[in-house]
Formats: sequence, C-alpha cells, structure tokens
Amino acid sequence: MSDPTLLVLASLAQGDKHGYSMMLDIETFAGVKLGPGTLYGAITRLEQQGWIRPVKSTDRRRPYTITPAGRGHLQEQLSGLQQVVKTGLSRLRPA
Repeated sequence: MSDPTLLVLASLAQGDKHGYSMMLDIETFAGVKLGPGTLYGAITRLEQQGWIRPVKSTDRRRPYTITPAGRGHLQEQLSGLQQVVKTGLSRLRPA
C-alpha cells in the first residue's frame, strides 16, 4: 500500500501528529518513505476533503488530527483493501 492519503489517515488514526512525525510513523508501519512534497500534497488534499484538520500548537510545528469523516473514509477504504487481500490470498492457494 503506497497511497499517501491512506497512509496519512492511517498514521493520524493513532493520534495527532505533525508532518515529520507522520513521515517517521509511515516509514515504520508501511515501509514507505514519503518525501515532503508528497506528504504535504496529501495533507493539503485531505484538509480540502475535510478528512483532517490542523490543531493548535505551542511551537512552530503544525500537528493535524483526523476528523470523523476522515475515520469513516479510512474505514471504508481499508474494508475494500481487506476484500482485495482476502481474494488475492485465496487465489494464491494451491488447487
């Protein structure tokens, strides 16, 4: 899985994070290195969709949180991926 929007949503499902923390988390759980342009492009799209929003911070870093709509979208997408994985694995079993 390498869709930046799903990776960002999955990262934020664990809790609020700023960009660098998301990059480290995504690399840890998905093995995918997102560059800053890819990450912040995804953040912009997710914010425009209303799936994430910035939260107040006391320093210069800007953390984000997933919204209820973002959680719903993530759940929907992961359910679809789960079906693809289930089907693919069943087709790999020897006949």
